[in-house]
Amino acid sequence: MTKSIDLACIIDDDPIYIFGLKKMMKLVDLCESFMIFHNGKEAINALKPLLISGENLPDVILLDINMPIMDGWQFLDSFIKIPTQKKIIIYMVTSSIDPRDIDRVKKYEEITNYVVKPVSIEKLKQLKEELVRKIGRSNKS
Repeated sequence: MTKSIDLACIIDDDPIYIFGLKKMMKLVDLCESFMIFHNGKEAINALKPLLISGENLPDVILLDINMPIMDGWQFLDSFIKIPTQKKIIIYMVTSSIDPRDIDRVKKYEEITNYVVKPVSIEKLKQLKEELVRKIGRSNKS
């Protein structure tokens, strides 16, 4: 059995979606704890000092595209400019099925995958398996 990741970061402006996603992530034992941000600016302001120090960094970021103040693309453009030693896995999780967004994701090597909302339990199980493989952790029991 695989061990869940330690910390997941959710960047999304929909509190109902965040509530449901956290519940489902706990059901599949995806992570131990969460960082929640409601827009890209809030997220970059909080994550930048952590990236620089290398402390308390998330293993994965689930990033929405369409948010107020700073959208997912603007966050990503700022995020990738900050030097860090840790590889953080980023999933673009969005309701957008716009082919331009799907094509744009391909231009970012930092994005692992594009996930269309709503996210199902089965999809979270797949993400968990992928994350554990990428991070290289396994349960010792």
